[in-house]
Amino acid sequence: MLTFIGLGLYDKRSITVEGRDAIADADDLFAEFYTSKLIGADVADLEAFHGKDIEVRDRAGVEQDPAEILAAAESGHAVFLTAGDTMISTTHVDLRLRAEERGIDTRVIHAPTAESAASGLTGLQNYRFGKATTLPFDYAHGADGLPASVTNVLDENRDRGLHTLIYLDIKVGWNPSGKGDADAEDEYMTADVAAEMLAEGYEDVLAVVVARAGSPDPLVEANRLSELATRDFGDPLHLLVVPGDLHHIEADALESLAGAPSELLSVE
Repeated sequence: MLTFIGLGLYDKRSITVEGRDAIADADDLFAEFYTSKLIGADVADLEAFHGKDIEVRDRAGVEQDPAEILAAAESGHAVFLTAGDTMISTTHVDLRLRAEERGIDTRVIHAPTAESAASGLTGLQNYRFGKATTLPFDYAHGADGLPASVTNVLDENRDRGLHTLIYLDIKVGWNPSGKGDADAEDEYMTADVAAEMLAEGYEDVLAVVVARAGSPDPLVEANRLSELATRDFGDPLHLLVVPGDLHHIEADALESLAGAPSELLSVE
């Protein structure tokens, strides 16, 4: 059996009761934190909380060489842990398909996601979100200006009146040369940096910052991108939402919950 478990959004307590019970029953625990991380807990915290050792795998150890994970699942009950919900990344879907191809039973235990938290914290309705996108660091995508993967998604969603969730880049063990480096500091794009990039390379539109979703002190703030670019939103993780057409309840929520200036809130 290979069980995929989402750890939730912030720390060791963000996991569901079902997920914690599955960890207690497992023989081997594996994890990856290159697609996302728990800012409120490190691996040692998780091991102490669950009373078990966790083997953390890098990208190559999950995507190119998952043999150890699959072997553990063939001979016993293995668990694969990720921050957020466990099936958001195609990396995890691929690992599940490999297990199924080898006749290994799989199970998925879900957890809160940044997308559901962004909707809940901002008051923007989840069914009014379009396709999401990720804003990479300049040095990571190797091109001048904003990549088309970001601007095209923004244009398409706004044409349809839909909100756009923008994930902000995370680089785990990365250095400016563009090569992986286990000794390098992890780097997190902050919302002020993202807002400046978008204000200069796209349009200076209304946007909403969501910082530290799932933590005891989440922050939500809405304004023009150029204004958000001047603020300090504190510790990561951060994300941005560019609203589309607003229902009157959504407009009220942005003004009340995120401090959006009323003159920026046009209701459909």
